[in-house]
Amino acid sequence: MEVEQPEKTKNEFFEWVKAIVIALLIAFVVKTYVVSAIIVDGVSMMPTLEHGDRMFVNKLNYKVSDPKRFDIVIFHAPDGSDYIKRVIGLPGDTVSYENDQLYINGEAVDEPYLDAYKAEYDTPFTEDFTLEQKLDVDVVPEGHLFVLGDNRRRSNDSRHYDVGFIPLDEFVGTASIRFWPMSHVGIVK
Repeated sequence: MEVEQPEKTKNEFFEWVKAIVIALLIAFVVKTYVVSAIIVDGVSMMPTLEHGDRMFVNKLNYKVSDPKRFDIVIFHAPDGSDYIKRVIGLPGDTVSYENDQLYINGEAVDEPYLDAYKAEYDTPFTEDFTLEQKLDVDVVPEGHLFVLGDNRRRSNDSRHYDVGFIPLDEFVGTASIRFWPMSHVGIVK
């Protein structure tokens, strides 16, 4: 019996190593291709998201469907960092603002996620603009999106040439579930 004991220990050790390697491989695949966590850095999405909020990013949804207007998305920005913003304009859309009102294809569109901030200002929260004025084109180009931060006064977003329209292949995924801080856990819209 003493001879079998080391072999049993050796087999048990290899089973544990195999289980750990498989678990790490599964975690790597899930984090790389399905879901990961991000920390919001900055104030460009306030009041919807605060600096330091932690969110899950669904990386799979844009592999099976197109982005939707008002999705909160993560994308690779031209400066090499990842940004979090809200989808406003889809390919082929005209986008403009007049008197603090969003217009998509000439139709007024409500943005209830901005109500908390708009109430704090006597002046327009979002300045008047058209795509032509900001980016020298009339419509969002095919294969691209127009994104804005919810904190329109402090957001580097598609209104600026250094960001501009975002190519669809630069999108990482959507962020709709906040898991930290505990007082704000839940789905974000």
